[in-house]
Amino acid sequence: MTIKEAVLKSLEDINELTNYNEIYEHIVKNNYYDFGKSKTPALTISGQLTSFIQKGDKRVKRIKNSNSSYSYYLTRNENNINFDENILQSKIKTISKKITYRERDLHKLLSSYLKNTGIYSKTIFHEQSKNSKDNYQKWIHPDMVGIKFLNLQTKVSQTFLKIVNRADTFKLISYELKKEINTDYELKKSFFQAVSNSSWANYGYLVAFEISDSLFEEMERLNQSFGIGIIKLNPNPYESNILFQSKYKELDFKTMDKLCKINQFFEKFIEQTEKLLTADERYIHSTEKELNEFCDKYFTNDSEIEKYCNEKHIPIEKNTDNNEYG
Repeated sequence: MTIKEAVLKSLEDINELTNYNEIYEHIVKNNYYDFGKSKTPALTISGQLTSFIQKGDKRVKRIKNSNSSYSYYLTRNENNINFDENILQSKIKTISKKITYRERDLHKLLSSYLKNTGIYSKTIFHEQSKNSKDNYQKWIHPDMVGIKFLNLQTKVSQTFLKIVNRADTFKLISYELKKEINTDYELKKSFFQAVSNSSWANYGYLVAFEISDSLFEEMERLNQSFGIGIIKLNPNPYESNILFQSKYKELDFKTMDKLCKINQFFEKFIEQTEKLLTADERYIHSTEKELNEFCDKYFTNDSEIEKYCNEKHIPIEKNTDNNEYG
């Protein structure tokens, strides 16, 4: 049975309004389809359902709920479907319980992953920019910015490189962060937002907590064509993966200047970077500490991460063998 056949069979079996999570659980329960090593099988189902609608396949219909999620049903079962408002509200509450974390709740996970790789990062609060109500500005601001310093082992080499070419002592990185990417449309919208928001940086990344496996080939094509990297964020941030590396480009100082003018957080981040790069050897440690305190907070142990994910309703997978998550 193909995945498409498994979805149709499950909709026929359920015979009422349902969501992609319930369909996924039904498929697994009845062994309709083997998801293999897929890390996000439920999102694969979500992408398949969206594909039915976008391609005009009349066998499946959907209705939009008040919380902007969708309920699906088999068209030929339409006469048996109960569209009673109370039932719909009950299903909406069920869906809401499964997806309750906010996109910004993921920032601390990303900052912890980046810190572990030697990158200082800072969230750029769009809403505190000048003219923040201008919707077009969301294509200017990155969600987070990062800086990685070249790790030279001796004071002589550090000083020499700063004199020769200070730009080669660091790399600036831009991150566009999303909760989930289920469809080709969502991928392209998010990807080109990342392209726009990272035009100023050496490297640009699109980061998502949940990504449909069905989009892998298109992600690869977009990465090869436009150079934006893609990171799959894990609830255990140290297990996050760079699916596709970002391609290096020169800094765009005009765009950086524009961002500095409209956003105080971005301006402060650049100031702190410049301060550390030009600091006298005697003040390196204190200046680095100042940058670290300005940047986003990060986790110091696994217990903090698990507690945070539970509090923010970020889904984590339990490992029953050693009582750890991952």
